[in-house]
Amino acid sequence: MNYIWSGMIIISLICAAANGCLDETAAAALDGANASVTFLISLAGAMCFWNGFLKIAENSGASGAVRRLLMPAVQLLFRDAPEKAKEYITMNMSANLLGMGNAATPMGIKAMNELDKANGGALHASKNMCMLVAINTASIQLVPSTIMAIRQAAGAAEPASVVLPILIASFGGCAAAVTAVKIFIRR
Repeated sequence: MNYIWSGMIIISLICAAANGCLDETAAAALDGANASVTFLISLAGAMCFWNGFLKIAENSGASGAVRRLLMPAVQLLFRDAPEKAKEYITMNMSANLLGMGNAATPMGIKAMNELDKANGGALHASKNMCMLVAINTASIQLVPSTIMAIRQAAGAAEPASVVLPILIASFGGCAAAVTAVKIFIRR
């Protein structure tokens, strides 16, 4: 990957020099680097806020209540999964409900590891593993916090105006993903 990026940079510099706009290219590169750092800092602030929110929810017992609310759906979709995997799956789903894909990833990985252990390390994915990938990929987002943070950092007048469309799309996408897994597992 480093070779690809290095090659792209070298080709860009050669083209810029050939067209006589090396100064503009260098200035654009520095402006882009500056804008990306500013953007990342604004996203880091939002991620810190939501991670702190999750920690408060965990300490107050609210995350346990969310897990209890999600457990019937998890029991239905992952009937023969180990209990430890189900616990990680509910935590993953909780973080995804809040639109925190980055915070959900570690729990998704832990759940997948537990499901892989239950699968005996087979070369093919189990039905539970397929279901987890589908649900995690097409997760329902009640609060799309990352998208709202990106929109706010980009200067959107109403960063939360996308909540309803995302809610509708994520419900539809998740229902389609679960249905597809159920259909293909039977085959």
